[in-house]
Amino acid sequence: MSDDADLLAGLEALEGKLAQARASITRRFIGQERVVDLSLSALLSGGHGLLIGLPGLGKTRLVETLSTVMGLDANRVQFTPDLMPADILGSEVLESGADGTREFKFIPGPIFCQLLMADEINRASPRTQSALLQAMQERQVTVAGQDRPLTPPFHVLATQNPIEQEGTYPLPEAQLDRFLVQIDVPYPDRDTERDILLATTGAEEDEAHQVFTPEELIAAQGMLRRMPVGEGVMEAILDLVRAFRPEDPTAPEAVRASVAWGPGPRAAQALMLTCRARAMLQGRLAPDIDDVAAMAQPVLVHRMALSFAARARGESLDSLIADTVAQIARTEAAA
Repeated sequence: MSDDADLLAGLEALEGKLAQARASITRRFIGQERVVDLSLSALLSGGHGLLIGLPGLGKTRLVETLSTVMGLDANRVQFTPDLMPADILGSEVLESGADGTREFKFIPGPIFCQLLMADEINRASPRTQSALLQAMQERQVTVAGQDRPLTPPFHVLATQNPIEQEGTYPLPEAQLDRFLVQIDVPYPDRDTERDILLATTGAEEDEAHQVFTPEELIAAQGMLRRMPVGEGVMEAILDLVRAFRPEDPTAPEAVRASVAWGPGPRAAQALMLTCRARAMLQGRLAPDIDDVAAMAQPVLVHRMALSFAARARGESLDSLIADTVAQIARTEAAA
């Protein structure tokens, strides 16, 4: 069987498993299909996700359900200001043997898992955040001068409260850039909230069931990177990312007037991967321009910042991204 035929067969088989996974997740995390799809896109792309939402919107429930459905060994760390790097990485302890000898033994921390929920990540000190940053980027940690690799797959889904900022340490730009996508978790609509009430306040609740194994997830990540991407999609990704850099000659006037700093090449990489993931979740064999537009906000919003003057004018990154995406789409359609 040729490589193309093998990829086609693999993607067709994966379509059914992904549909099962989504159905299983929505039994416990009701509604919010976009949140579920973005979370799955992060896992399929081999990246990390930053969940932004108020307390009580189901962020913890979503991560727990994802770990069950995707068959991942999961740990949860509640980040606090007094949390130390050793509390998540692990540490060496001096152990005495039966014969009286002593030697150092490494006790792994909760980061040695396949899916880490970093709850309220911005409450940890910069020192602890830097320890997590190494794990997110390099898939390994350094303890007592020794590098210790993390078993693949390894993903971090972090949560952050957008309102409560007292006693927090804002994530530095370098760490934000390591999150593949920012996933905004909004309030549910009225019908969804009614379904949540009926499903979660009775004598029994629906349970999620395992659909994937870690090996199957790794295989899916490999297939995603083999999906073909058309030249038009690639050019749209480059046009979009470069349009949000205020110093770039192709940047629209609104970006020049409002953006302090724009996204780097890692944003283009993230768009390339997440566009493929969106196409994969929808059962398509290749991404298109609509995928680029749909993934622009979650990929770019945490990789750029408004200037002080733009914030004073009451502008928002969400509106700027939407307007710029629409402007580029109109330009390319007219070309």
